Amino acid sequence: MSPVWCAAKAGVRRGWTELRQTFTTGQDVFGYVLWTALLLVPLFLVRDEPLKGAGISAGAFMLPSMLGMTLAFTGMMTTAQLLATEREDGTLLRAKAVPHGMVGHLIGKIIMVSGTALVSMAFPFAVGVFLVDGVARQGGGALLTLVWVVPLGLLATLPVGAVIGSLVSSPRTIGLLMLPVMGLVIISGIYFPLSKLPEWLQTIGQIFPVYWLGLGLRAALLPAEAVAAEVGASWRHLATAGVLGAWAVAGLLLAPSVLRRMARRESGAAMAERHRKAMQRVG
Repeated sequence: MSPVWCAAKAGVRRGWTELRQTFTTGQDVFGYVLWTALLLVPLFLVRDEPLKGAGISAGAFMLPSMLGMTLAFTGMMTTAQLLATEREDGTLLRAKAVPHGMVGHLIGKIIMVSGTALVSMAFPFAVGVFLVDGVARQGGGALLTLVWVVPLGLLATLPVGAVIGSLVSSPRTIGLLMLPVMGLVIISGIYFPLSKLPEWLQTIGQIFPVYWLGLGLRAALLPAEAVAAEVGASWRHLATAGVLGAWAVAGLLLAPSVLRRMARRESGAAMAERHRKAMQRVG
C-alpha cells in the first residue's frame, strides 16, 4: 500500500472521529439547534403568506432556499474557519511534519465538513416540512435531483472554502468576510425570488453557487407550479449542473496549488509570530 493511500485512510478515520465528536460536544449540538432556530423563525413568520403567481407560500419557497444557503455557507465558511484556526494554532504545521500528513488532514476535514453540512441541513428540514405546506411531496424525481445537487454543491463550495482559509491571515478575518457573504445571500434568491430583483443584481446573483444550490433544492422539493416564481419560469437543471460544475472544477484546480503554497510557508517561526501578535491584541 502506497504512503499516500495510507495517509488518505488515516484522514478518513480522522474525519469520522471528528464528526462523531461534534455530535457529543454540547457546544456543537447547541450550535446546530441555534442555527435551526434562526432558520425557522422567518419561516414561521411567513409560513401562510402566499407567494404571488407561484401557488405556494413564501415559507415553502424559503425552506429549500435556506437549505441550499446552509450547504453553501457550511462548505465555504466552515472550511475556511477551520483551516485558518488550525493554521494559527499549529495543527497544520504538525500535519506538515508527518509524511503526506496534509493529504490525510485535508481528507479528514472534507469528511467532517461534509457531514456537518448535511446535519445542518437535516435539522431545519425535518422541522420545516411540518411547519410549511407544499414541500417534499414530489416522490422519486425529487430524490433523484437531490442525489446530484447536494454532492455537486459540496464539490463547488468546499474547495472555495479551502482557498479562502489558505489566503486569510487569521480566523478573525473570516468574521469580516461574513458581511459580503450575507450580502450575497440577499441577492441570491434565498428569502424572495431572484426574479423580483433588478436585472443587474440578478446577473451578479447567478454568478455564485448560492443561488444555484437554492434553485436546485427548490426544483427537488417544491411542486411543479412553483417554477413560475423563478427566472425564466424554468428550473434550469442544465444551467444548475453547469454553474456548480464550473465552480467545482475551478476550485479543485486552484485549491491544491494554494494549499501547497500555504504549507510551504508554514514554519515554527511564522506560527510564533502569529501567536505573538495574537497575544498583543489580547493585551
